[in-house]
Amino acid sequence: MHDPAHDAGAPANTLVVPATIVLVGLMGAGKSSIGRRLAQRLDLPFVDADREIETAAGCSIEEIFERLGEAAFRDGERRVIARLLDGPVQVLASGGGAFMDPETRGRIAKDAISVWLRAELDVLTRRVGRRNNRPLLKNGDPREVLANLMAVRYPVYAGADIVVDSFDGPPEAMVDRVMDGLRRHINNRATSAATETRR
Repeated sequence: MHDPAHDAGAPANTLVVPATIVLVGLMGAGKSSIGRRLAQRLDLPFVDADREIETAAGCSIEEIFERLGEAAFRDGERRVIARLLDGPVQVLASGGGAFMDPETRGRIAKDAISVWLRAELDVLTRRVGRRNNRPLLKNGDPREVLANLMAVRYPVYAGADIVVDSFDGPPEAMVDRVMDGLRRHINNRATSAATETRR
């Protein structure tokens, strides 16, 4: 729900975002819930890549995995994210494996600002336990699966433009952290560009 009171003192809303913000991280990191609030704060559209993939495929991600396998899902994911990055500036929540694809990662690096919502294993395990529709958690103990995914993916996620630690607290406090990271990143980018221009 939009809070007009939030606009009153709103230095937060004066941030001009030059490119789509792509949230990356493991399942349970808060990409969708934080992404929605961040989009509202920035007055930008929010898009969930997983929902877009389901719309394009005409079935759920769970069904895509079961019927066609993970490779087919990743192929569709790559195409959908490329299409979204060609669109207007928005806040995009990507699936946990999207940033692992070198082609997608390259596109994000070129055309977007990536924000990794980094979360500890305990936090993720607690959060994913609330839902049972995650294909990668179907085979085995969720905590073990998440630990294995962290080992493989965290070194890659670390290449994101901005890293924000996800914690169990008020979502708005997390959004504040992301906003701070964005402000620093955008200011640094502007400074670098100005320096290059003067050379």
